[in-house]
Amino acid sequence: MWIQILLVAGVLVVGIFLARPTGGDSHLALRRLFMFAFVVVAIVSILFPQWLSWVANLVGVGRGTDLLLYALVLAFLVFVATTWRRNVAVNRRLTKLARELTLARAALDDEAAERRSE
Repeated sequence: MWIQILLVAGVLVVGIFLARPTGGDSHLALRRLFMFAFVVVAIVSILFPQWLSWVANLVGVGRGTDLLLYALVLAFLVFVATTWRRNVAVNRRLTKLARELTLARAALDDEAAERRSE
């Protein structure tokens, strides 16, 4: 029984931590809805482990642990895909910023050279 309390508390703490705004979240409402659903399903699965087996049998999977593994693999792949897309966007913005900085420095260098030649 104490492990269930510990696990539920851990799920709640992590869920609250991950649902907090971080500043530049454009999909915060959707993320909060998914996080809320995850927390509810995790708590129900912790308190009633047979429920996960029942859901697994309902969808045609042999055991609840197998269903959990499949769901975690899917969640991991979604995480990898979204992280990759975010990294591509950050790299593009960084490249654009580096180009703009280089052009600004070149303009300043040209301006300074013109002043010295006068």
